[in-house]
Amino acid sequence: MTPLSNASSQSYVKDPRNEGVEIYVNGDFFPREAAKVSIFDAGFVLGDGVWEGVRLVKGRLLAIDDHIDRLYEGANAIQLDIGYDKAGLIDEIWKCLRHNDMEDGVHIRLMISRGVKSTPNQDPRFITGGATIVIVAEWKQPNPDLKRTGLKLMTSTIRCSTPDVFDLRLNSHSRLNFIQALIQAINMGADEALMLDDRGFVASCNSTNFFIFRGDELWTSDGATCFNGITRRKAIKLWADAGYTVREAPFTLAQVYSADEAFVTGTLGGITPVAMIDGRAVGQGRPGPMTARITELYQAYVDG
Repeated sequence: MTPLSNASSQSYVKDPRNEGVEIYVNGDFFPREAAKVSIFDAGFVLGDGVWEGVRLVKGRLLAIDDHIDRLYEGANAIQLDIGYDKAGLIDEIWKCLRHNDMEDGVHIRLMISRGVKSTPNQDPRFITGGATIVIVAEWKQPNPDLKRTGLKLMTSTIRCSTPDVFDLRLNSHSRLNFIQALIQAINMGADEALMLDDRGFVASCNSTNFFIFRGDELWTSDGATCFNGITRRKAIKLWADAGYTVREAPFTLAQVYSADEAFVTGTLGGITPVAMIDGRAVGQGRPGPMTARITELYQAYVDG
């Protein structure tokens, strides 16, 4: 099978079973081509909603409590009533998985908008009903080739926002600035964008969180302007629990350029190595032993 978009941390191996998957929309199921939301839906009108990505591994939803807590924290921040309590929403995810006879190797995209509006505008008081809930469950395996070669990153001129502008702890549907950064990177021949904060320190990538190794020390940002990544938190904990040093603090591009290794984290890809940044090889220009070690630790966690 051939990976789709193989130069991306979100690349995956094509699985023909996904053509028959039915999509959950507000409690009902539809074939892929028939699954739709209204053009008046707040999520379509202006990205008014929150989402989560979750993995199903060997019959268990990986870190499901962390994902659901993050989802409800985001919904609360924008005063969005999901219409279910946490346990009820998890039941709906399982309903979707059972409907599609799924038990392993699945990535779930849970998308919730404020709902349908009477007219397309910004004001949430024009909502006519309850939230729109969409669950897309697909068989997805990360691209194995990328684990062997690593990503090429380019530092974008577009900065990550500060909490007073837009708090990245909110997993919002609004992602235009990150899409712009990614397009900029692609146009320059890179796979993804590395993004700085308002001070010029390294923050994150356009869809993942960023780490470097200096020796066996693991460095990542202070967290003020990066995604509230669940895989990020797990990587930090796994490395510290293994007896190594983790540094969560601001660092610069100059320090990145002299790093021994680098990788990014995300729900689908887990740990994805980085081989090149701004045309410069990271270390030896290929995935190194420290990245291999943390990948082993993370895979052991995933396997349970």
